[in-house]
Amino acid sequence: MDKISEEEIRKAMDEYDHEGSSTSKSMNSQSKKSPKARENKFSLFKKISNSLSGQDMVGSDANITSAEYRQFLDENKPMIHSWYEKACRFSGNLIKISPGKDKKPEIEAALKTAHLNVSAEDAFSFAIIGPILLMLGGILISFLLLNGDFFFVSFFLLAGIGTMIPLTKLPMIFASITRMKSSKEIVLSVFYIVTYMRQNSNLEKAIEFASQHLNGPLAAELKKVLWNVESQTYGTIKESLDEYMEKWRKTNAEFLEAMNLIESSLYEPSEENRIGLLDKALDVILTETYEKMLHYSHDIQSPISTLHMLGVILPILGLVILPLVVSFMENVEWYHIAILYNVVIPIAVYFVGKNILSTRPGGYGSGEIASDNPMVVEKKKKNKKFMGKELTPLFMGLAVFLPLFLLGISPILLHWSLGPGNDITLFHSEYSDNWYNDMKFLDYREAKGTSAEYGDVEYKGPYGLFATLLGVLFVLSFGLGFGTYYYYKTKDIIFIREETRKLEDEFGSAIFQLGNRLGDGIPLEMSFSKVVEVMQDSQPGKFFGIIDSNIRRMGMNPEQAIFDKRLGAIRFFPSNLIESTMKVLTEAIKKGPMIASRAMTNVARYVKEMHSVEERLRDLLAEVISSMSSLVKFLAPVISGIVVGITAMITNIIGNLRTSLGQFGTDAAESGGALAGLTEMFGDGIPTYAFQIVVGIYIVQVVWIMSKTIAGISYGDDKLGEEYTIGQNMLRSVTLYCIIAAVITIIFTIIALSVLGRAITAEIV
Repeated sequence: MDKISEEEIRKAMDEYDHEGSSTSKSMNSQSKKSPKARENKFSLFKKISNSLSGQDMVGSDANITSAEYRQFLDENKPMIHSWYEKACRFSGNLIKISPGKDKKPEIEAALKTAHLNVSAEDAFSFAIIGPILLMLGGILISFLLLNGDFFFVSFFLLAGIGTMIPLTKLPMIFASITRMKSSKEIVLSVFYIVTYMRQNSNLEKAIEFASQHLNGPLAAELKKVLWNVESQTYGTIKESLDEYMEKWRKTNAEFLEAMNLIESSLYEPSEENRIGLLDKALDVILTETYEKMLHYSHDIQSPISTLHMLGVILPILGLVILPLVVSFMENVEWYHIAILYNVVIPIAVYFVGKNILSTRPGGYGSGEIASDNPMVVEKKKKNKKFMGKELTPLFMGLAVFLPLFLLGISPILLHWSLGPGNDITLFHSEYSDNWYNDMKFLDYREAKGTSAEYGDVEYKGPYGLFATLLGVLFVLSFGLGFGTYYYYKTKDIIFIREETRKLEDEFGSAIFQLGNRLGDGIPLEMSFSKVVEVMQDSQPGKFFGIIDSNIRRMGMNPEQAIFDKRLGAIRFFPSNLIESTMKVLTEAIKKGPMIASRAMTNVARYVKEMHSVEERLRDLLAEVISSMSSLVKFLAPVISGIVVGITAMITNIIGNLRTSLGQFGTDAAESGGALAGLTEMFGDGIPTYAFQIVVGIYIVQVVWIMSKTIAGISYGDDKLGEEYTIGQNMLRSVTLYCIIAAVITIIFTIIALSVLGRAITAEIV
């Protein structure tokens, strides 16, 4: 019964007062004289109406009476108050901008799919107002803090214009991400439903079984399908399921086709035809998933090439030219290059990578291990301690990051402490042709156009070799810091998943043998030991060995031996696939060993088919993943390290040449005019220290972005696989870059200064 509104209650009170007995008339007259008495009467009517409508009289959850609904809300709380929703509401409150009749339905559908609680007008308002505020704020900052620097004014104008189109498409991107998170479990959901319905032709129970063994958004969506029936939003499970499946019609038609075949099996009078339709449903989803991934592997070749060239190769090669450009253009500073390489290019590469992932078909990807899994919780509790401090991943990452970071910025701190114009001389030689003649630690130089003689001197730097090498540690701090954090965060959990994956790979043959033993009339308790004898050195042998040990030594029944929270075998191999298969086994054995034998034989066939499709998909993506991995692990860091060394050489040659020729031109009056004109051609150049940091941070960003893309292509939406890939690549790639950059910089600097010293000495002589 629906809740009665306050207006309806008051109207009923008035009717009751006027139509009642004399007693009621007396009450009515009293209530008119006493407002408090009438309010008390209203409270009584309200309690009665709430009681009749099934509402609790007290409590904050008075509008919720179903324990199942409370549980559903607790388990599937939507993401609310996100930054995007807040920004959209703020923009919508400023001014409502309609997206137009053509775009509005598309935006509304995307917002609904992404579970975003904003209107299409609010989203479109943010896409227009957000960039305008960015432009105005950026220009204001440029004039207040940067004296109206034309570069920054232009940057914020272009940034504002450039972000309008992406922000307009942001609801569709969020919807695509949500669909990808749901679609990675599509094959598994069909597998669970088909596996259950082979033994029990009950669609509602099959969907419930699937929702219990999925972890992603698809589990919540299937639970919502069930809740729509329980809450009588739809009369039957078929109506609720058909309404839900409409969202997949355009993006995953094979899922819709498979579910239609499953529904059709309910109306088949013949058991053989019913089983045939269920088998056909699984075949459809497996075959279509493989074909879509085949097309995807071909279609992403061009975007991946674009990502390689425009996002990585060309920017790195362009770094070689930049030192020369800056040396002849006085107004270009290192922070202009930082804006280009550490802001613009990484954002562009990130969105290209996101676009590649958004087109990835669903239905294939590694399963996530839940954070509340007993094995994961136990591993987290075993963090080592040092001086009373728990060595958490964050602590380990900061312990590596902070010392290297402080060493990396020490040239800046030392310059501040020594004061402008002061430096530390590391080496001194009486011979001007020695490359280490008066080598400075920091090597700050007077900026062109300023002079200490007139009191307006400005120093730029550091240009020194040793300051540059310390700058390498600045980059290394980020690479090793992030890498150590992700390594310690994932190393134990990834081991658990790898062991579980090995079990899943061999699980098909193991349960096939288990089914055969049951078919031979051997009891389930003894069948486990028979399988262990054959597969004792394998992962399935270990799994069934734990079950057999629990039965023999602990006196457990098969269900307890598998699912016991403390000693159950499934605790040590956290896999939804294995857990659901074992639940099918424990349910089927209740109907007899022959039923259980057939169930395990069929499940074994399904598992082998799914494994075969996954192997073919890995083969399809192997070339793409290999190409991207080689770029991240070797090409990008090596090329960048060499570029930094070349830049150090060019900067030192031009800087020292300008200084030496300028001094020589002052001393030699006859040639001074010509040489002075020559030196005026050169600018200050980029401080090698700053340039190396810009390039190094760019490498850190590229490694992070490309690692996310590689993990997304390989595993789909898998946080664990993504973090593990980022951690491994950060440790290897950034370390390789720092070693190459340091070694090449030392070699090229020594060569450049040695040759330059001899050339200047010969010219003087």
